[in-house]
Amino acid sequence: MNDFSWLPTEFHCCSGARDDQIAESETQLGRVLPPDYVEFLRVSNGGEGFIGKNAYLILWGVEELHSLNRDYEVEDAAPGLLVFGSNGGGEAFGFDTRSSGWPVVKVPFVVMDWKDARSMGGSFGDFLRRLHETKD
Repeated sequence: MNDFSWLPTEFHCCSGARDDQIAESETQLGRVLPPDYVEFLRVSNGGEGFIGKNAYLILWGVEELHSLNRDYEVEDAAPGLLVFGSNGGGEAFGFDTRSSGWPVVKVPFVVMDWKDARSMGGSFGDFLRRLHETKD
């Protein structure tokens, strides 16, 4: 179980998601979301702000996942990618659902393609810690 109390106050958490909201999203997506991500959603259903010295993060609410991934045509551009947020600029953060454990990757929004994906952590918790510890 993860404790997200270490998140900096500069990151503004939304109210936590209800279990029925999470279940509805999983039904729409046709996928069961990773346990650490679900734990986070129960604490904060989306959020925005600085999580590290220079790391800005926008996390989408669970009820937005299906529609925003559809609107950005994520499955057509990078099959197996499930985007859950962005850096507020030109890069999306998402899960690589093709891999066991659903590691997190960063990809450009403009020309979303697996060849441009960069690893951001082996899990959602790893991803948050990596952003928090970023010094540059």
